[in-house]
Amino acid sequence: MSNDDPRSSSAALVVGRDLHKAYRMGPRAVEVLRGVSLEVPRGAFLALRGASGAGKSTLLHLLGGLDTPTAGEVVVDGRSLAVMSGKELAVFRNRRIGFVFQAYHLLPELDALENVSLPARIGRVPAPEACRRAAQLLRRVGLEHRLDHRPSELSGGEQQRVAIARALVNAPDLILADEPTGNLDTHTGDGIIDLLCDLQAEHQATLLIATHDTRVAARVPHALELEDGRLISR
Repeated sequence: MSNDDPRSSSAALVVGRDLHKAYRMGPRAVEVLRGVSLEVPRGAFLALRGASGAGKSTLLHLLGGLDTPTAGEVVVDGRSLAVMSGKELAVFRNRRIGFVFQAYHLLPELDALENVSLPARIGRVPAPEACRRAAQLLRRVGLEHRLDHRPSELSGGEQQRVAIARALVNAPDLILADEPTGNLDTHTGDGIIDLLCDLQAEHQATLLIATHDTRVAARVPHALELEDGRLISR
């Protein structure tokens, strides 16, 4: 395979090796992932396609260290997530990985500036620098006039822009976006994908978007496809 193939690259930032994930549902185990192996090159922009229930969100959660595999291993930038303590993993996620969720997950009591600066503050960045970064990113996503607005005062598209800015505030190597347009109308969703494309190019981050929307996947240079918990194509 060529070095451009997202399944095989000597410059991989993220490696998943034979990942399995099962959840206990009463007396039986439900297999969600059934032996997924992939390599995500540094600086790649990938779409993870698949129908609802295919395992896209589960795979993103494993790659980002939000969940642990039943079997297999995740390695990010040469470090196995399995050998990290809970505290080490939390610090690693904070500094190296940005998350964008379908449901935004903004804190309702904080305004846009506070929501975006929060990961930097958690990472012990001094408050003035954290706020400077947050304000700069909110300007970049077109929300310079919404810095002091709380989530309830923002539209869905605006909330997702805040979430994207928050994901970028610590300049992560890896950004994982789980159905980032799933709660948005087509026009607003197109704008969010435009923004993600632009920001990925500007920051040279590695970006993996999980989506069941073929229109979104078509905008991304490379696509991987999950079906019934298995990676079947690119």
